[in-house]
Amino acid sequence: MMITTSRLVLREMTEADFAALRAILSDPETMRYYPKPYDEAGVRRWIAWCRDSYEKHGFGLWAVTLNGEFIGDCGISLQPINGQWLPEIGYHIRKDYWRKGYASEAAAACIRVAFEQFGFPAVYSYMNAENEPSFRTAMKNGMTLVDEYTDDHHGPLKVYRITREEWEAHD
Repeated sequence: MMITTSRLVLREMTEADFAALRAILSDPETMRYYPKPYDEAGVRRWIAWCRDSYEKHGFGLWAVTLNGEFIGDCGISLQPINGQWLPEIGYHIRKDYWRKGYASEAAAACIRVAFEQFGFPAVYSYMNAENEPSFRTAMKNGMTLVDEYTDDHHGPLKVYRITREEWEAHD
């Protein structure tokens, strides 16, 4: 699957994306809201998980490219959110591309695909309770805070959601 926005192309991730993805997922500043940055094996598992999701579900986290350059990932994955497996919009953008609207643009495209192509009644984003840039991305795309809880692995989390009806009114 390939998704195009005004500035970005989202495409399936491949092993060829390893070095660019590792630069993001192993960066302590980028991953400060995760339990820890990813090592080489973790990044390889991440790519395998994405590829497995494409095969099983038709969706996953896609490579985000700008003029052909890998600048992050964004997509739809099924995540255990407060005890339920829910469709989640997740994103990681290389830090030299932060604050340029790329995460919001990519996430908006993934929300559209989640509703239009996969028929989800609602989609979610969940993040560390201190991850303010991620809250802003979710809210910019019409999501509202619907839950807060603590997870044994990730600590305190906030959950944002947008329903199909809310998205249609927002879009």
